[in-house]
Amino acid sequence: MLHQASIMSRLIQVLPYNPHWPIDFQQEAANLIQALGDNCITIHHIGSTSVPGLAAKPIIDIIPVVRDIAKVADKALIALGYVPRGEMGMPFRGFYNKGEPRTHHLHIWEDGNPEIEKHLLFRDYLRAHPDYAARYADLKLKLAAEFSQDRKNYTEAKDALIKQIMQQAGFSGLTVVQTNLPAEWNAAKRFRQKYFLADEGIADPYTWTFGHADHLHFVLYHGTEFIGYSHVQLWPDAKATIHLMIVDDKKHNNGFAAKFLAVIDRWLQSRDYGKIERKING
Repeated sequence: MLHQASIMSRLIQVLPYNPHWPIDFQQEAANLIQALGDNCITIHHIGSTSVPGLAAKPIIDIIPVVRDIAKVADKALIALGYVPRGEMGMPFRGFYNKGEPRTHHLHIWEDGNPEIEKHLLFRDYLRAHPDYAARYADLKLKLAAEFSQDRKNYTEAKDALIKQIMQQAGFSGLTVVQTNLPAEWNAAKRFRQKYFLADEGIADPYTWTFGHADHLHFVLYHGTEFIGYSHVQLWPDAKATIHLMIVDDKKHNNGFAAKFLAVIDRWLQSRDYGKIERKING
């Protein structure tokens, strides 16, 4: 649920808590404030290294909150040793990694993005509930031993407990992600079958688009619940088509569909797709 930056074959090591991690964060935050300048509003330490006593991969996860994501200068961050990685499946995130082996991850979000609240609630809940922190640590240690070179399965196997913690923490924001985890792909398939193909009585003939670079699939979360799905096709000449924009029937009267469409529209425009065609079903 808390999307990982990437799914690679790097060795997964979960280590006992290191009291130097908060110090590392403070030192790096000072450098980032200088690099980001007036665009930076605040900087948060997130992830397992931000929870005292919690075993973690020794990577400092950081959220710099900025006024305008488009004004973040890669050059200044590269000078600090960061490698730009784009959004990595999360619209309007700037993701950067540092070190080999990895020492820092940056997740840059604009002020007000619900992803900020989600990560802070997760962190603060674990800080306040040692029982859940212990469960999370035990799971990570178990999975790191089982999937030491399989980041995909390591990430997927944490998802259920992460969602449980987020529900306990009371997160109810709307977040949009490109489909990545198996649960997200399954949700996309369910939405397509229920709202697009229900009357046809046939299997989905467009599953080939799931692996096509010009066809993008997004899911909409309300808290930890899947409530929407969209299929977007990219064309040459700055054109894009929104083929499907579906929000669950029980959520129709909450304005979620309009908010979902606004995010997809804004995201396409931020990537210079100025000709947006909407063939919305659902």
